[in-house]
Amino acid sequence: MTYSPAGKKSTLMTSRRQLATVIDLNKCLACQTCTVACKGLWTKHPGAEHMRFANVTNEPGAGYPRQWRKLGGGYEGAKPRPGRCPSLSDYGGGPRRFNHEQVTRQGAGQRAHLQLLDSDGEPPTWGYNWDEEVGGGAWPNPYYINLPRKCNHCSKPACVDACPKGAIYKRESDGIVLIDQDRCSGHRFCIEACPYKAIYFNPVTQKSEKCIECFPRVDQGIAPACNRQCIGRARHYGYLDDESGDVYKLVEQWRVALPLHPEYGTLPNVFYVPPLSPQAFDPDGKLLDEMRIPMEHLVELFGAEVPRVLTTLQAEIAKQKAGESSELIDLLVGRVWLDRFGGFTGDPAHRPGERDE
Repeated sequence: MTYSPAGKKSTLMTSRRQLATVIDLNKCLACQTCTVACKGLWTKHPGAEHMRFANVTNEPGAGYPRQWRKLGGGYEGAKPRPGRCPSLSDYGGGPRRFNHEQVTRQGAGQRAHLQLLDSDGEPPTWGYNWDEEVGGGAWPNPYYINLPRKCNHCSKPACVDACPKGAIYKRESDGIVLIDQDRCSGHRFCIEACPYKAIYFNPVTQKSEKCIECFPRVDQGIAPACNRQCIGRARHYGYLDDESGDVYKLVEQWRVALPLHPEYGTLPNVFYVPPLSPQAFDPDGKLLDEMRIPMEHLVELFGAEVPRVLTTLQAEIAKQKAGESSELIDLLVGRVWLDRFGGFTGDPAHRPGERDE
């Protein structure tokens, strides 16, 4: 089957296979390398300044865009859940700049300091990662979780369902969700419908844009930039049905990788290994048996399976410490870097057809 905008919604949502990403939250450094790698490739054009197809924020926190969970979308059972579009200020406003002119050319260098200004020339009141490392919890047990996000390339994408032009579809071969820019009319129903708010409106082109899963790289056997460039080796990539790959083993075999907010009903294909928590302290600084990260917070994020997953992780870590082997821990550690990419091991520095010397 080839993409046809006249096709039924069920057809536009269908694929023979599904690519997926697994992110181990025990290893994410919040270094933003994934964010920079994506932005350097895909959002350098006019109107895309506010877009971060890949992003990392802290939990608990307002996230990106700001308070995205409160903007609706997704499904309640089989019915679409009403949603709203974020405002430009929810992304942090328009392009930022520094007051270089005032400091360097207006003779104000002794009384004015260099500061960041928003698109209106005023000090910003919100921005990407504005509440970084604020987190939650009370002394002596503060906590936060690094949460990388991108488009989930869902198996039941609400954006496809919402588009009246048939401009959004899943590729039949691998399940990547794309927007046909020639057909998009900028209605923004897709943005309202996406519960993760992973679709962005370009005010210059008047069209919607989103993560394309680096499909020009994928088509050449190269993993997406956000996954390949992760310096913490926190990410795994591949087909969900590839029984020899990390993704299948972590999602289907060991069942330790869970979707974010599964209750939204879109069947997302970015999965997370929930973080193990450090132990909590009592007021005198003594360690307690309880964990610092509240279990209810992790369950809110990843669903009711979290306690089982954490029990499995702790048991496998204990085996490893006792000198026994653990396939799960070996997978998560990933001693051979390229093994984690499910065969998408091509080198993006080489042009198609080139060989290693």
